[in-house]
Amino acid sequence: MTEFVSDTKTIPHNDDRIFEMLSNLSNLEKMKDRIPQDKLKDFSFDNDSCSFSIDTVGKITFRIAEREPNKLIKFTTVNFPIHLNMWIQLKQVAENDTRLKLTVRTELNPFIKPMVSKPLQDAVEKISTVLATLPY
Repeated sequence: MTEFVSDTKTIPHNDDRIFEMLSNLSNLEKMKDRIPQDKLKDFSFDNDSCSFSIDTVGKITFRIAEREPNKLIKFTTVNFPIHLNMWIQLKQVAENDTRLKLTVRTELNPFIKPMVSKPLQDAVEKISTVLATLPY
C-alpha cells in the first residue's frame, strides 16, 4: 500500500459544522463554481457519492464508506480499476479552530508508482487546501 498524506490544514470553524457539510456530498452543489471545469467533467453527486471524469484517467466514483461524527469521513472508489481509499480526518483543538488532514491509500503497481506518486501527492494537497477554504 502506498499512502499520500496532506499537510495539516487549519479551518476557522467548529468540527461539527465542517463534518455536517463534508459528510453530505449533496453539499457539493454549493461548491460547483470552485471545481475546475477544464480538469473535471461530468460532475454528479448525491448524499453518499460523487462522480467525475478526468481526461487522462476516465470516470471515477467515490462513495462514503464510513462516517464517524465530527472526526472522520472515509471514501472508497467504485468501478475503478485502481482500488483507492481516501479519508478526511478532523480534530477540533479550540473553539472555531479545527485541523483537517486528507489521506489517500492505494495499491500501486511498481511500474506506474514513480509516474503517479507526485501527481497524486499534489492532488491530495490541492484537495485539502480547497476543503480548508470552503465557506462553512
